[in-house]
Amino acid sequence: MPRTTSGSATEQAYRHVKRLLLDGSLPGGSMTSEGEIAEQLGVSRTPVREAFLRLETEGLLRLYPKRGALVVPVAPGEADDVLDARLLVEAHAAQAVVRLSDTELATLVALLRDLVTAQEAAVADGNVAEYATLDARFHAEIVAAGGNGLLTGFHATLRERQQRMIAHSVRWDPGRATTFVDGHRGLVDALELRDTRTYLRRLHRHLDDARVGL
Repeated sequence: MPRTTSGSATEQAYRHVKRLLLDGSLPGGSMTSEGEIAEQLGVSRTPVREAFLRLETEGLLRLYPKRGALVVPVAPGEADDVLDARLLVEAHAAQAVVRLSDTELATLVALLRDLVTAQEAAVADGNVAEYATLDARFHAEIVAAGGNGLLTGFHATLRERQQRMIAHSVRWDPGRATTFVDGHRGLVDALELRDTRTYLRRLHRHLDDARVGL
């Protein structure tokens, strides 16, 4: 087996811990440690320490010498800021999506319905991490289909924050995931009919549902 380099071990640790942060496995306010993560990955503490420093610069961890790392909770008001930004971007994207060709729209709708089906399966399995990932991808696909590269890139910067907030919300109240899945299904139905007005009304309600309890 090839020897793992320090750089690749650091990247492995970074991706592993970040996934735990985004999917809610390490919720805001909880503590973790270099030793705990090193044991999970079978690596030394050095690459984990480097990964922790990187995550601290991203505002996800706060490091305390000899005590470990605190998972920084979502800041007050951050959820509202993210959801307001998403509303603007996703509403704009929808107006472009309904102008796609029949073939392009049908392809997008099929993909979105597959994602909704996968979300339902994740909810049934109680897999919060998978649901949060699928939720973020659902909205990202609609924005990407809008064809504005700058807005797609901006939306991507919101995706990690969105994924973390949704995972937190669903973990504390699993029933909310069912409401979100129903909301997604309604959004797809409106896009398929090229009904922008209904889509925007449902998007407002969907994001308002997400806002509650965050």
